[in-house]
Amino acid sequence: MADWNSSLKGFKAYLRLERSVSENTVEAYLRDVNRLFEYTETIGGKNPVAVDIADLKNFIVWVNELGMLATTQARVLSGIKAFYKYLVLENLIQKDPASLLESPRLTRKLPDTLSIPEINELIAAIDHSKPEGMRNKAMLEVLYGCGLRVSELINLKISNLYLDVEFIKVTGKGDKERLVPIGSEAVKFLLIYLNEIRVHSIIKPGKEDYVFLNRRGMPMSRVMVFIIIKALAEKIGLKKTISPHTFRHSFATHLIEGGADLRAVQEMLGHESITTTEIYTHLDRDYLKDTIIQFHPRS
Repeated sequence: MADWNSSLKGFKAYLRLERSVSENTVEAYLRDVNRLFEYTETIGGKNPVAVDIADLKNFIVWVNELGMLATTQARVLSGIKAFYKYLVLENLIQKDPASLLESPRLTRKLPDTLSIPEINELIAAIDHSKPEGMRNKAMLEVLYGCGLRVSELINLKISNLYLDVEFIKVTGKGDKERLVPIGSEAVKFLLIYLNEIRVHSIIKPGKEDYVFLNRRGMPMSRVMVFIIIKALAEKIGLKKTISPHTFRHSFATHLIEGGADLRAVQEMLGHESITTTEIYTHLDRDYLKDTIIQFHPRS
């Protein structure tokens, strides 16, 4: 009979070896299953094999009463479903009790998108009198020019830059690698940063291959990138709520509005499913109407 400890250890190994998901996802899923374990302690300490559909439904109610957002609840449910699929695969249970669970309804709030003039204004607001100014300019040019996730940006390696042919190799979710085109503007400022600023940095041993470094010679953190972008938004009086992800979202939207093929954008963003790309490339009604009028044979 499987207990929580051994099941969690096995689940962790399964996620890493067989599902090849990122460490962030592994940790998130383990937290989700630990929440279920905490709940079972309140109902007499059932082991994972003994948990049934009624227990899981009551668990969802319990999670809801904790005040979690619907998006967080959906993520928790995703972790629980993955856990029970693992138990079925290992023949620890015959029937998956989580298969009939429904996710909470999500109201999809589209994030703010920056217009091209707003992106230009943000980048122009960077103070070049400081060494980190050119680093920040190169960083934002790459973030927007390549549509990267913030984790992909801070983990970008010099050995994965192919600037002579205007490509970079990026490691995305689940450690999946992809080649992404990089535009001439991003290349220009990246080379200035690498050749004129970064060469004067004292770099911590083992971190020599990271492109973007902080003052201590260490790779940039996610939080620092957020802070830099928030400060620039305040500087120009931008009222929109933005983050590094806003640049990725804007990248996709501007490409689609410019006529780029959805599947090409999917490749550049590193999405497994085209439906994920469709979420990112929300288009306003006027643009959709104009597209139909322009291209539909009956229009």
